Amino acid sequence: MPSSSVSIVSKCTICPQKKSESNTKKPLLKLSVSDLPMLSCHYIQKGVLLSYPPYSLDDLVSFLKHSLSSALTHFPALAGRLVTDSNGYVHIECNDAGVDFILARAKHLSTKPILSPLHDPLRERIFHFTRESILKLKLRANSSSNGNNNYNNQLQKVTRSNGHDESAEILGKQCNDLAWRAVKNQAAEISSFQSLCAQLWRSVTRARKLDANKTTTFRMAVNCRHRLEPKLDPYYFGNAIQSIPTIATVGDVVNQDLRWCGDLLHKNVVAHDNETVRRGVKDWERSPRLFPLGNFDGAMITMGSSPRFPMYDNDFGWGKPLAIRSGGANKFDGKISAFPGREGNGSVDLEVVLSPETMAGLESDTEFLQYVSEPIY
Repeated sequence: MPSSSVSIVSKCTICPQKKSESNTKKPLLKLSVSDLPMLSCHYIQKGVLLSYPPYSLDDLVSFLKHSLSSALTHFPALAGRLVTDSNGYVHIECNDAGVDFILARAKHLSTKPILSPLHDPLRERIFHFTRESILKLKLRANSSSNGNNNYNNQLQKVTRSNGHDESAEILGKQCNDLAWRAVKNQAAEISSFQSLCAQLWRSVTRARKLDANKTTTFRMAVNCRHRLEPKLDPYYFGNAIQSIPTIATVGDVVNQDLRWCGDLLHKNVVAHDNETVRRGVKDWERSPRLFPLGNFDGAMITMGSSPRFPMYDNDFGWGKPLAIRSGGANKFDGKISAFPGREGNGSVDLEVVLSPETMAGLESDTEFLQYVSEPIY
């Protein structure tokens, strides 16, 4: 969207309601080895699409400014600035400098380009998966030759009951409990989200029409907070993630079954324990590097965000968001973002960014499309 089509109505700086420290003492927060590699990335551009509020514009702006100022009091790092000291170390200076608050008007804009954006030369689309569809994927991923009859029995039960099977009721908790179960080693089976990732890996790789001997990588982030010993506080504010690459040949990903791909992803996640996290930290300290943002060999998929993030809980006082979307930053061929579905209960929206040719192939992949439903707004 050209900048000339948007008019800036006003711009100001919002500071914390209460100062974090005196002006003579500005605390520095040192960035961790999970923070520093992300300096190559643009800032996070996640947004919510809301219905019209039951307030006047002036009242709404006043309300949002006051709320933002209050929230910054509890998160002083967000009102600070990045600084580099004389030794080259990057810190956050908690100086209460504040954040920009911009009011803009775009009268020509409708909801359609927001819900279905175009990022030339890439194509972006939201694929919606109900909890019933994800349960079917999970049952399929966990089926084996010996357990195929059990899989078929469970599948027909879920289909016949329109998802109101006891297993379907449990699905939401299973999908949201992935990280906890994995670290506790109670995830003997391939999880719901891993099953979805496995299907995406297969279908996108097939749509790319790559040589069977070429290597393909599915990369996802894992939460290190509960994997470390001792554990980090769940509310630790900084980044505490590591990126896990799962690697296989194109031929195996396309020709093996869903269980094979899911099992590969599953074992990689479960194996990422305290020792693995600490090895990753030491390795990075020996050889610091920035996060590789892009698809350098044409065969990568990078999964970001998580359906466990309660993004539809962002209720500003007049109802939950109509949709969750992200901006154009940090997007490339093969970048996927996972959001919870608006209806909740374990449903998932995948924001998929691909080249036009690959997207066309994915949109005609019957194996993939059988699990896709229309998003609920």
